[in-house]
Amino acid sequence: MRLATLADGTPDGRLHIVSRDNARCTPAKAAQTLQAALEGWDSLRPALEAEYTALNGGGGQPFDPAEALAPLPRAWAWLDGSAFDNHGALMDEAFGVKAEKIPGKPLMYQGMSDRFLAPAADVPLPSEEDGIDFEGEFGLLTTAVPMGTTDALPHVALLVQINDWSLRRLGAAEMKTRFGWIQAKPACAMAPVAVTPDELGPAWAGGRIHLPLRVTWNGAVFGSPNGAEMSVGFDRLVAHAAYSRDLPAGTVIGSGTVSNAAFREVGSACIAERRAIEMLDHGDARTPFMAFGDRVRMECRAADDTPLFGAIDQQVVRA
Repeated sequence: MRLATLADGTPDGRLHIVSRDNARCTPAKAAQTLQAALEGWDSLRPALEAEYTALNGGGGQPFDPAEALAPLPRAWAWLDGSAFDNHGALMDEAFGVKAEKIPGKPLMYQGMSDRFLAPAADVPLPSEEDGIDFEGEFGLLTTAVPMGTTDALPHVALLVQINDWSLRRLGAAEMKTRFGWIQAKPACAMAPVAVTPDELGPAWAGGRIHLPLRVTWNGAVFGSPNGAEMSVGFDRLVAHAAYSRDLPAGTVIGSGTVSNAAFREVGSACIAERRAIEMLDHGDARTPFMAFGDRVRMECRAADDTPLFGAIDQQVVRA
């Protein structure tokens, strides 16, 4: 099943069913918003799936991803992991700050969740001097997760694709305080379509998305790292987040920046990682961060090159 949210003048937008080829859509009858669908997921999913089947049989209206909001325009919680060990090692090099990992526990922080940017929306930011960077990630939306849950995969309702915008020069300073990020982490963006895990077929395995995330910057290919190399799967990330708290339906959990050990062959999903590689190779970082007017596009497609989440395609502008 595939779901999207279109603008209707309200903060949460109107939930739509999207066809398997991402070409057509229709307003959902079983729920007005994605948040409502997630809160009643077990009881509403059969009706939503019936609507999806009917849409794939024909009808509906053209679906324009550029007109979509984020599938979940605002959420109760946004918890971002750092589940790619290769990225962590390279970022230690870039920032000169080594994260102190607790054995057996994945890294995770709680970020801004009151809004997720639309996939084609401009990204307003204060200054180019802050080190503007994109971060290509995978993510998921949960059903309600009780505190202490260890069998977490049944609570994964939908998979999403995320651009976790970062201001690197502010992040370096905030990391040294050991008090967490505020200024360095503005609003994230989501690709237009959220999909149930079964839409990925065998590419969803072990709580991981075994597909590449292709990133271009100003039209030039930047990287295509694969989501299969998560050091811990999404099941572990959900269980970690729920250790001492209930997670409300609609909690968004991110994988962290997709990164592969073969980074010289597949490239990266963020600028900071490329800069770290340049430091290793040349002794200094040579790639600049983003400037106003720059555009980044990221998209994960199925193994047969058919669309899944649709693309995030955004331009950075002065706030």
